[in-house]
Amino acid sequence: MKRILLFLEFCGTGYHGWQVQKNGIAIQTRVQDAIEACTGRRSALTGCSRTDAGVHARCFCCAFDTASRIPTQRLPAALNAHLPADIAVLHAVQVPSAFHPRYDACGKRYEYRILNTPQRRPLEEGRAWHISAPLDAGRMDALAQALTGTHDFSGFCAAGSSVADKVRTVQQCGVRREGDIILFTVQADGFLYHMVRIMAGTLADIALGRLDPDAVRRALQTGERTQAGRTAPACGLYLDRVFYREEAYAWPIPTNG
Repeated sequence: MKRILLFLEFCGTGYHGWQVQKNGIAIQTRVQDAIEACTGRRSALTGCSRTDAGVHARCFCCAFDTASRIPTQRLPAALNAHLPADIAVLHAVQVPSAFHPRYDACGKRYEYRILNTPQRRPLEEGRAWHISAPLDAGRMDALAQALTGTHDFSGFCAAGSSVADKVRTVQQCGVRREGDIILFTVQADGFLYHMVRIMAGTLADIALGRLDPDAVRRALQTGERTQAGRTAPACGLYLDRVFYREEAYAWPIPTNG
């Protein structure tokens, strides 16, 4: 029996998130279906995190155990033959049997995309949050710097979260414009439920004049969710990278495997 770590890319528009759901199709289900089709056994599949319905990923990591004789380097092609067009395995690597894709991760990076145009763009539907009013990316970037460092992010966590310790360290955080797209990127040692979406919504609300510029500082100091802005929609959120200390699991994915 060997443990395999898979690197996935997916468009989450048509799914109810990563985790298997009773009343909707999940990405985890589709990947398990593909593993079963290839190996003849339905394997338990552990992900690096949960994602909400509509959230996307450029690098989502998950692991499963298998006794299959399919060479690890051939697994991506074998699995992709059984996966829908909006999910793909980019790479596979064998890891120690004790490896856990979530608890062994030392950090993650997310990207949030805002389409900032007067009119909506059908080709960006489900892939970015459309805001028609002009946004100042430079101002948003300056505001985002207050989010860096080690803080209690209770004010940027969805109500009802069961996590007791809400202290996280944000290593990098910034906003830039690329044409009509505004990109908010944040890297941290861990994230709370809806944390990135609330951050993005808060920065956008300040830029739109719906919140005063001191809202970020107040949300951090008070820990009150009401001090931060709205929760940005799931369609703009992308899990961009998962960090592991082991060089063998580093990103970018090797192109020769």
